Amino acid sequence: MTNYKAKKSNLNTLLLQRNMNLEILEKNTKIPKNQLEEYLTKKVMNLNTAMTISKQLNCQIEDLYEWKTVEN
Repeated sequence: MTNYKAKKSNLNTLLLQRNMNLEILEKNTKIPKNQLEEYLTKKVMNLNTAMTISKQLNCQIEDLYEWKTVEN
């Protein structure tokens, strides 16, 4: 069975592609900017947050990260 693990955030790229910045994303999602900044570099978002952000960015949850496969 193959499992997946989030490897690297694509959030910055997605924001740039949509001409959006963290301030706008914060305003539209009500997610604090400092929390969004953590998602740019190290913290993996929970499912609820990922859904909220993906809807705002008009993308799929899978698009928010680069993924690596983990074999079991």
